[in-house]
Amino acid sequence: MSKISDVFQAYDFKDNRLTLLAGPCAIESYEICAEVVETLKTITDELGINYVFKASFDKANRSSLESERGAGMTAGLEVLQRIKDTYHVPIVTDVHESYQCEPVAKVADVLQIPAYLSRQTDLLLAAAKTGRVVNIKKAQFMAPEDIQSAVNKVAQSNEHILVTERGTMFGYHQLVVDMTSLIQMRKTGYPIIFDATHSVQIPSGYGNHSGGNRDYAFPLMRAALAIGIDGIFAEVHPNPPEAISDQDSQLYLSKIRPILENANQLFHEHLEMKAVYDNDDLL
Repeated sequence: MSKISDVFQAYDFKDNRLTLLAGPCAIESYEICAEVVETLKTITDELGINYVFKASFDKANRSSLESERGAGMTAGLEVLQRIKDTYHVPIVTDVHESYQCEPVAKVADVLQIPAYLSRQTDLLLAAAKTGRVVNIKKAQFMAPEDIQSAVNKVAQSNEHILVTERGTMFGYHQLVVDMTSLIQMRKTGYPIIFDATHSVQIPSGYGNHSGGNRDYAFPLMRAALAIGIDGIFAEVHPNPPEAISDQDSQLYLSKIRPILENANQLFHEHLEMKAVYDNDDLL
């Protein structure tokens, strides 16, 4: 069973700490990214949380051609490199095509495979080849046990893997979170991350763009932490209604401290329970 400390060997991450992958959905400007990372790094340093800054240089799977996609790879990577150099945090960002993996890996510490693309063999192999951490998001149409095939494609050359749950399609325009999937995906042998904000999306809910309900993100996060996970993924923005993407599901930066305080408490409570009950296979 691989642990967070195994996956993030180069970053001195601790297994007895909650891991957080968080930041704005898309790179809109350096200033927005800097505001988010500065706040999150301050809080996670105080709380003793392993922190990875997240932002996407390209939202390539938008519902509409008219939707904004972000800074683009060249400009986006420049912003991420500046964030990394200034705030000394590891970086996670999405890759959508195989050719992107090598240049993105020169900046990003974690290459994220979007859920829609988690069966794309060439993309998974290219991401694995970089030697960077690969975060595989389970597709919305995929049974939890089926993520093993995606994991196997990466693991043949790279053991630095995270597996992320982000909800399952439940009819049209609706996602649900099957909490048992968090338990089932442990069988992959790699750390499990819960994506609290994409799990509350309403895909294409407005026809030409997706909706969401951020009010459900914190309750689902608490449930996942009670089940037992290694980390949280969350998109956070200073002013979500004005963001270029996921306006309805990103969390308010101004409200993030109590959310992380409670998440950290639940993570450690589960660790304590695990120490007592794990030998009885109850957790």
